[in-house]
Amino acid sequence: MTKDFPPDGEAPVSPASGPVDETPDQDVDLSAAVAELTSDLQRVQAEYVNYKRRVDRDRDVARQRGIESVIADLLPVLDGIDGAKAHDELTGGLKLIADEFSKVTGKYGLEAYGAVGDEFDPQIHEALMHVEVPGYSVTTCTQVFQTGYRLGGRVIRPARVAVTDPMEEPVGEAPTPDDSVPDDPGSLTD
Repeated sequence: MTKDFPPDGEAPVSPASGPVDETPDQDVDLSAAVAELTSDLQRVQAEYVNYKRRVDRDRDVARQRGIESVIADLLPVLDGIDGAKAHDELTGGLKLIADEFSKVTGKYGLEAYGAVGDEFDPQIHEALMHVEVPGYSVTTCTQVFQTGYRLGGRVIRPARVAVTDPMEEPVGEAPTPDDSVPDDPGSLTD
C-alpha cells in the first residue's frame, strides 16, 4: 500500500473535510457572535470610562479635603492677622507677610464673610447673642465676633455674630386710625 502524498506546499485533503460551504445558518451564527462580542466590548469600554471618571472625581475630592484641612488649621493665624489689622499693628515686613498670606489663601479659594449689617442666615452664621436695636426689618448681624470662611462655596467656619431681630411696635403705641378716612371705600361716593 502506498500512500499518496500531495505535492509540496499543498495540505492533504480528506474526504470528510472537503471544501467548506458556508450556509445561511453559519452567517447568522457569525453575525450573532460578532454582535455579542461587540456588545461585550462596548460594555467593558463604558465600565472603564465610568471607572476613570470616578477615580478622577475621587482624586479631586481628596485634594479638596486636604486643602480644607490645612486651611482649617490656619484659621487661628488668620484670626490673629485680622486682630492685628483691627488694632493697626501690622506694619513693615509683617504687613507684607500678612498680605502674601491672604493672597495665597485666596488663590486656593478661601473667602472671608460676615460683616455688620448682613442679613442673618443660620446656614452661614452662628448667633452668639441677641441684641435689641430698633429700626431693623429683618434679622440682621449687628456685631461680628469672628469672621466666617468659605472654601469653594463650602462653609468651613461660620461667622460668629450678634444679631438683632425685627422689633414689633409696642402694644401701647399702636397708631390710631384716622377718623377722616372711612373704612368702607364705597361710602366715598355718597
